[in-house]
Amino acid sequence: MATATVWKNVAVAMQSALAAAKTITEITKASPGVVTSTAHGFSNGDYVFLSVSGMYQLNDKVVRVANQAANTFELEGVDTTLFETFSSGTAEKITFGSSVTTATNITSSGGKFDFIDATTIHGNSKSQIPGLPEATTFAMDHIWDVSDAGLLSLKTASDNQSKRAFKFTFGPGGKIMTFSGYVGAALLPGGSAQQLVTTPSVITMNGTPTYYAS
Repeated sequence: MATATVWKNVAVAMQSALAAAKTITEITKASPGVVTSTAHGFSNGDYVFLSVSGMYQLNDKVVRVANQAANTFELEGVDTTLFETFSSGTAEKITFGSSVTTATNITSSGGKFDFIDATTIHGNSKSQIPGLPEATTFAMDHIWDVSDAGLLSLKTASDNQSKRAFKFTFGPGGKIMTFSGYVGAALLPGGSAQQLVTTPSVITMNGTPTYYAS
């Protein structure tokens, strides 16, 4: 039976820094995938941002390090068995130093596939195959507070049009979702008479999210 999760006690953390990029020389097709990176210096439990060519399914993905050794580590919970073949890439350790604590609601959307018509002249019915999925977004309304550090971090990311890694931790239970994306946040105030002054933000995801039970 599924364990229900409620939108309360949710910690939203955003990347505040990335460490120096470590070169990846190999990623296996396995469950989980194993990364070779000489003297990477990562520890178990670290979160890293991947920039990958060839094995495109991992590009822009935020993953957790497991079973690290001097020159290798596992991509915890990521099955790469059916992914494309790796050609090159880097991994950067993420510091989640910005906390977003002002959101009053959140809405997710997108992810639907555009389908490509593959109907032949020999068939008697339409045939289609999935193309690219549309971008996934998280739209939030926030309490408007221009002195709040988290809101100011969102605005900085938006102004710089820079990609950021995010980590949502759902409590109790500690389920985790990680992903990367671009932020839109102008901190413009809005609302109705005698109601809370709010400001919107939107995160447009790059790649796909990673989930952890705890």
